[in-house]
Amino acid sequence: MIAEKAHGTLRERMISWLIDEAPLDESLPYDYDRLRREIRPGDVLLVEGRSRVSNVIRTLTQSPWTHAALYIGRLHDIEDRQLKKMAIRHMDKRENVRIVIESMLGKGTIITPLSSYRTHHIRICRPTGLSAEDAQQVIAYAIRALGKPYSVRKLFDLMRFLLPWSLLPRRWGSSLFHTANGEIESGLCSTLLADAFSSVQFPILPLIRTEAGEIAVIKRNTGLYSPKDFDYSPYFEIIKYPTTDVQDIPYYRRMPWAAQKIYNDHGLVSDAEVKAPEKSDKPSQTDKQASYLRGEN
Repeated sequence: MIAEKAHGTLRERMISWLIDEAPLDESLPYDYDRLRREIRPGDVLLVEGRSRVSNVIRTLTQSPWTHAALYIGRLHDIEDRQLKKMAIRHMDKRENVRIVIESMLGKGTIITPLSSYRTHHIRICRPTGLSAEDAQQVIAYAIRALGKPYSVRKLFDLMRFLLPWSLLPRRWGSSLFHTANGEIESGLCSTLLADAFSSVQFPILPLIRTEAGEIAVIKRNTGLYSPKDFDYSPYFEIIKYPTTDVQDIPYYRRMPWAAQKIYNDHGLVSDAEVKAPEKSDKPSQTDKQASYLRGEN
């Protein structure tokens, strides 16, 4: 009993260390308040995480997007009463706030207020042409998954999946394709969302093949999806809300540029400190072409 308790405590400390996020050290490039007003139920929210596990996912996927969540709106946006009751049971307190469903390491599939990501770089991926009825079906699938554990094993499977087979014993091979009771087990944050959209036959990144002169669309194993796939998918519209109103043309002329300030990888510097490129007495290729056109050569 003592050994089990010690093992549980060690596991909790490890998970806490993995998900602990560094403080925000730069201003966010978008208008959160406008995004909060414009996001719709059924939209996918991509998050650029700052934790250690986020760094692992960023390295594996070669993408800044390390987490994905499904926006389900407010409680009154859930049409089915039973699903609404199920959602309420998984909320800390019954508030009519904007909420998302997500799979989190150490927490499983949970409901989180959208405001939890106010200090993160986030992006909306909107499923193009998804009907209101199917959007509710996608949300229903995610709500029914509430309470399922996060698959730590599949996180390590993703790491092993990218390594050469010759370096690993067969028993260490990836188990991404293993199933339980005929179905793929609950996996990462993106797996939950991929399963939800797959339930209404909505594509993310399917395999397209031409067979016997006809196009065949083949489903992809949902265990292989990562957050960046929703960004890459041609079936999702990317929604951004910059801090300035881009509808007012020309908006870039009214941007509040800081005078005499330049930003580089080392921080802010003044214009005077920025070194201009050294000039060469040797004529450039552009100068040679201009001279040729003038007939000087």
